[in-house]
Amino acid sequence: QVQLVESGGGLVQAGGSLRLSCAASGGSFSSYSMGWFRQAPRAAREFVAVISKSGDSTYSTYYSDSVKGRFTISRDNSENKLYLQMNSLKPEDTAVYYCVGRRALFTRNAREYDYWGQGTQVTVSS
Repeated sequence: QVQLVESGGGLVQAGGSLRLSCAASGGSFSSYSMGWFRQAPRAAREFVAVISKSGDSTYSTYYSDSVKGRFTISRDNSENKLYLQMNSLKPEDTAVYYCVGRRALFTRNAREYDYWGQGTQVTVSS
């Protein structure tokens, strides 16, 4: 019943920025650990970033080495939204980006997430 809808993707030149959004409905957003994965053509889905659920004392985040220092994951529980701010984009970042969620603690493993959006395309030109 939980639905996740991504938006904000598009075409950008290398070095530019994009902000992805994920709108959640049909559940209690604050009870979910949330994250972002991405998938390039003919490639496996790749972990990007995760953020802890609202029950934690403070929000915790974790990033893949390839995006750390360039991307920032955040959430606004009052609006049931998840964000991914992407700066200093590289052609290697080109992929479909997916918003994901689960009721348990966050994880890097895609198979452990219960809820997936349909994805939004990010294309970075050189």
